[in-house]
Amino acid sequence: MRSAPMGRPLPPHEDSTMPTEALLTLSTAPDRDRALAIARTLVEERLAACVSLLPSARSVYRWQGEIVEDEECVLLIKTSRARWEALVTRLKAIHPYEVPELIAIPVERGLESYLRWLAESTVEDK
Repeated sequence: MRSAPMGRPLPPHEDSTMPTEALLTLSTAPDRDRALAIARTLVEERLAACVSLLPSARSVYRWQGEIVEDEECVLLIKTSRARWEALVTRLKAIHPYEVPELIAIPVERGLESYLRWLAESTVEDK
């Protein structure tokens, strides 16, 4: 049996993976404070179960005919397919960039308990 962190054994069902409707979504923000504000909004509004911030990314891109280099903060947004459209709409409304980066990568497999938590955390409030 494999061990969890701290040497605790994983129960058999926790060691399995399952197909998923989860998405790993990527975005960037100009700085940590704005990224944190976006992250909090998305989680509070149940558009994301979790947003991880990776500060100090260096981006090189073409914008309005020029090559630009900027320091940015990367957002790893964990959400569900069911919340994708609402996430797009909300991110565009709160993001400071004229054209914010937002791409989604399907999560093919994952730990069952994590995926269940992600799905429960992104259920739309009624």
